[in-house]
Amino acid sequence: MVHLITGPKGSGKTQQMIELANEKVKTAEGNVVLIKKSHRDTLSVDFKIRAICMADYQDITTLEELVGFLYGMVAGNHDIDTIFIDGVLKQADITLDNLPDFMQQLAKISKDNNIEFYISVSAEKEKIPGIDNPDYHVLY
Repeated sequence: MVHLITGPKGSGKTQQMIELANEKVKTAEGNVVLIKKSHRDTLSVDFKIRAICMADYQDITTLEELVGFLYGMVAGNHDIDTIFIDGVLKQADITLDNLPDFMQQLAKISKDNNIEFYISVSAEKEKIPGIDNPDYHVLY
C-alpha cells in the first residue's frame, strides 16, 4: 500500500512523516527506512530507523534511478517493513506529471515485497493526478 500525506509547502508534512515513522518503528516486524532530501530534521528520528539522505546520493537524478535505488535497497535487505519518502517532489526528477508513474512503481514494489510506503507530496490532493487508485491511501 502507498500512503500519501499531502498539503502545501510549510504545512507540517515532514514532522508528520517523522512522527509516523517513530510510531511505526515501535510496532514494525521489520526495518523502517526514512528517505529525506537532506540531513535536516533527522535528529528527531528514532535511532532504530534507517535515515537515508539523498544529498549523499547526488548521482540519482531520474525517477528510474530512484526506483532502481529502492529495488536495490529491498534486494539488499529483505527485512524492510516500511519506507517513508519525505518530499517526494524534491527527489530526482519527480513532478506532479510523472508522480502517478512513480506511485504505480511503488505500489508494485509494495505488493511484490510486502512493504508499506508513506510519501509526502507538497500539493493539495485534488491537484495530484491518478490519486483515486485502490492501491493508494490518502492520510492527509
